[in-house]
Amino acid sequence: MHLPPFESLIDGHAGELHRFLVGLVGPADAEDCLQETFMSALRAYPRLRHADHLRAWLYTIAHRKATDTIRRRHRRPTQGLDGLDPAAPPAGERDDGLWHAVRTLPAKQRAAVVHRFALDLAYVDIGERMGISEEAARQNVSAGLRRLRREVGTDER
Repeated sequence: MHLPPFESLIDGHAGELHRFLVGLVGPADAEDCLQETFMSALRAYPRLRHADHLRAWLYTIAHRKATDTIRRRHRRPTQGLDGLDPAAPPAGERDDGLWHAVRTLPAKQRAAVVHRFALDLAYVDIGERMGISEEAARQNVSAGLRRLRREVGTDER
């Protein structure tokens, strides 16, 4: 078995993992989740048995770290200084509440929607990253979009 140097794994996937995490947890927590993802991956890297699907492996770890962050946030909602919401998009970044609504979707729907629209992935790639079939990826995206339309109120009539 031959694993690539860990640094090349980070260099090759840090940008796209960060975009994925911004979609899941928001810009305020994405950097911390990314660092936690790479720390967990580094600890587990020497124990890997094969180098197949390293990208999907990283996405699995990132998704779990994002889930942990969301759970912590719901257990202890926080307010920043002067009553500012730390999960709000930074000044100058437009959100209109849509990405906040995405972050409230169930985990599989949230991950599928972020993969599809933040990373512009095909359903087959989404399924591979999430460890599900292409059809299940389509269903998760579709269910997430239906829920977003109801919650955000964008009706396409």
